[in-house]
Amino acid sequence: MRTLCASTLIGEFFVIGFAGLVAMQMSDLSTGTVWAVSGTAMAVSVLLCGMLTGPGGVQLGWLLQIGLVLSGFIVPMMFILGVVFGGLWWASVHFGRKIDEAKARFAAEAADAA
Repeated sequence: MRTLCASTLIGEFFVIGFAGLVAMQMSDLSTGTVWAVSGTAMAVSVLLCGMLTGPGGVQLGWLLQIGLVLSGFIVPMMFILGVVFGGLWWASVHFGRKIDEAKARFAAEAADAA
């Protein structure tokens, strides 16, 4: 699960950065405000990569997805990208857990065979 979720979070890192560039041009927010919010969200996305296996890592990832959708109020295209990344996050968590379960099952079968 960690690999799929981390890949999604790194993709979001870049999308958030590009959204920050768009927000500077499209909104009347100050550059400092845009980069304080975007920079914080970018840092959170990278830090979450290391927190995925710990308690609450996936839940914090969901909060980031909600924040990404809500950023659509500043950059309207982020409504769509937020939903897309929310779907990717769900798929990463769902299928990542299935892959982890399959790996554990195969390892147990290999240990029993040996």
